[in-house]
Amino acid sequence: MRLIADLHIHSKYSRACSQQLTPKNIGQWCQYKGIDIVGTGDFTHPRWLAELKTALEEAKNGLYQLKGAGHHTRFILTTEISCIYSQGGKTRRLHLCVLAPNFETVDKISTDFTKRGFNLKADGRPIIGLSAKNLAKIILQIEPKCLIIPAHIWTPWFAVFGSKSGFDSLEECFEEMTPYIYAVETGLSSDPQMNWQLSALDNITLVSNSDAHSPANLGREANVFDIEPEKLSYDEIYNIIKNKNRKKFLSTIEFFPEEGKYHFDGHANCNYSSHPNESRKNKNICPICKKELTLGVMHRVNDLADRQEKTVDQNKHIPYKNLIPLQEIISDTFGVGKNSKKVQTEYFKLVKNDPEFEILLDLDIERLKKITDHEIANKIIRMRQGKIKIEPGYDGIYGKISINNDHQKSNQNSLF
Repeated sequence: MRLIADLHIHSKYSRACSQQLTPKNIGQWCQYKGIDIVGTGDFTHPRWLAELKTALEEAKNGLYQLKGAGHHTRFILTTEISCIYSQGGKTRRLHLCVLAPNFETVDKISTDFTKRGFNLKADGRPIIGLSAKNLAKIILQIEPKCLIIPAHIWTPWFAVFGSKSGFDSLEECFEEMTPYIYAVETGLSSDPQMNWQLSALDNITLVSNSDAHSPANLGREANVFDIEPEKLSYDEIYNIIKNKNRKKFLSTIEFFPEEGKYHFDGHANCNYSSHPNESRKNKNICPICKKELTLGVMHRVNDLADRQEKTVDQNKHIPYKNLIPLQEIISDTFGVGKNSKKVQTEYFKLVKNDPEFEILLDLDIERLKKITDHEIANKIIRMRQGKIKIEPGYDGIYGKISINNDHQKSNQNSLF
């Protein structure tokens, strides 16, 4: 049975996140999206943890559901932690996702952090003055079945491979704890195909999640599992990810990476972006302000890659599909912002009967034309075919994406 899982989100207690991120609203939006399993996010925050304990009840071993709501979506206990520390003469900044099997484990983690003097009340994504290695060691001593997953691994500022404060390998970061890092999150600005260029990641499971800061962004990236209902549990998900089980991990759902806000190099303040090849010609200096560029994901992947994309055997990897969120397709069709009343009205009309992922992945053109504007239907089909045009994102600015007309050639992955 196909199940779609988004394992990295946030709550209303995280900085720069929507106040609409409540357990009830998350559950409702999962229904709109067609998300079967969703992370709680932010379990280290005491007020959010209290809300989760009030709102949720255990549905399966290690998975939870909203009390009395009738929703089929299952919640899995997750958080993201910001580690800021010095190592190797540099200040390191990276984000780590943590998955836990039950509230008892979460309580033990929070108690340990509090005893160490960490302020868990300040932010849903707490800043912890521990190395990634030591954080992993502490959490796995509390519960060996926790999953430690480096988040959005290529993001320049807060990631294990980030150009501004990261490392060149997992081993450099996690040292003797590296064997317990079973998965990494590719992030919005890269997709699996880019990551396959690093042989060091061949035995690592690549996961994709939304990192949603608002309910509408849930599921913009996700994981697709094949799990029978009677086997659905935390342990099953843990083992699929740990063992990179290609029979049960069917695929990931991805942004087109060019749309991510750190794909290209650039300077937002200078309104300047560049392909890594151009940046290297300029010695990674902005030609406008003469300061160092923010080197994006594509640049870092190229720096660390030890093989060419064309030499990768894709049959050895978990496949993926690039999608554009439905609201963006509607917005592109109507020529108005995705938060406009016109787009919102059409979106909620559609997801009232068919979840967004079914619309984007499954419905044929005849069915699509029965439920929506014919141009929206055609654009969904063209999106599946990769007939898109993207102005790549850079230095915190999302890329601009549009869907080509039928006569235009496919542009999927043309920038790689």
